[in-house]
Amino acid sequence: MKSASVLRGIVLGLLGLQLMLAASAARAGEDTIKIGILHSLSGTMAISELVLKDTVLMLIADQNKKGGLLGRKLEPVIVDPASDWDVFAEKARELLAKDKVAVVFGCWTSASRKSVLPIFEQLNGLLFYPVQYEGEESSRNIFYTGAAPNQQAIPAVRYLMSKDGGEVRRWVLLGTDYVYPRTTNRILSAYLTANGVSPEDIMTIYTPFGHSDWQEIIKSIKIFGSEGKKTAVISTINGDANTYFYKELAAQKVDASVIPVMAFSIGERELFGVNTTPLIGHMAAWNYFQSIKSAENMAFIKMWADFNEQRDKTTNDPMEATFIGFRMWAQAVVQAGTADVDAVRQAMYGQRIKAPSGFEVVMNTNHHLSKPVMIGKINSSGTFDVIWQSIHPVRADAWSRYIPDSAKRTADWTFPWVCGGCIEPTFKEW
Repeated sequence: MKSASVLRGIVLGLLGLQLMLAASAARAGEDTIKIGILHSLSGTMAISELVLKDTVLMLIADQNKKGGLLGRKLEPVIVDPASDWDVFAEKARELLAKDKVAVVFGCWTSASRKSVLPIFEQLNGLLFYPVQYEGEESSRNIFYTGAAPNQQAIPAVRYLMSKDGGEVRRWVLLGTDYVYPRTTNRILSAYLTANGVSPEDIMTIYTPFGHSDWQEIIKSIKIFGSEGKKTAVISTINGDANTYFYKELAAQKVDASVIPVMAFSIGERELFGVNTTPLIGHMAAWNYFQSIKSAENMAFIKMWADFNEQRDKTTNDPMEATFIGFRMWAQAVVQAGTADVDAVRQAMYGQRIKAPSGFEVVMNTNHHLSKPVMIGKINSSGTFDVIWQSIHPVRADAWSRYIPDSAKRTADWTFPWVCGGCIEPTFKEW
């Protein structure tokens, strides 16, 4: 009788211990805030996206050193969509439905963003997208921290048309064959036409992802540029195709003073492994360059170099956009007192930080930033010298006024005016 009682006590004790361990494990799960990282670690886009995965890990580690958020540590959940747009959607669903992440930082191409967008809207997830894009989109589940066309493409073309930019009158719109280059070039064609450029002075070329044979294309560009009018190339090439393009540009001795290239998707990191001496003077338009002189940028570069134990000291625009998005999200979590998506989204409006660009940037109610515009020239060290920048931050337009249907639309996600692409009311309708 006594032994049965002892045995029952042992069993009950073991059950109690098991319940305590289960409860402890559950509390441990609750004690972390999971952050999804949705960037290609393999495939054609890895050349650009790998560093953004590491940028998020750096920011998570930095925040955890400060005690995390709301007394909870941040836990990264990393997946590899492998430069495959369908896999991006699968991995996004996995992060939101299975891993229950509070937020996702990810995507580079618009094709990948378009693929995951319905998943985030269906499951009410929150995505921070850190790369320049074509606009023509507004989702309550995405915060766009890269440039819209009026913060990059339009100012770049306007600069090239000016006296300082060489008074360009002929244009080659050269891009990878997917939504971002095609839509951006549609906007640019409309802008150029509105400014007196004739259709025969615009040549448009698209190539597949990973395109490596640029010989004939660059020959045709040189011919197009030799017909009496100052010519420039507007490049929306993405991924590792940029490496091959710039190597062929150098091989065929395309002089920046004769036919300058203005790139929207190449930064300091994409020039790794390329001899930049023959490329001096070619340009890029971004909202940030590593060469910027500001206390915030010095701290950002040091933070990155320290994270990599001084093995890598090169930063770029999408890294800065990731930094901005992460810091604003962290501020919004603290302000909301929770990592809940709906509360954080509302707290995001009006968030401000002093960015590495040296400018104070702000998140607007259209889910886009106000940020500066900069144009840089490639120098002998493979970085960019800033040759022009806007005086003040420029507010992003989600919808382009150069596309007739879009010019009527507005994006404003404040309650009760919740709208991503509504036709803007006239005065009488108000």
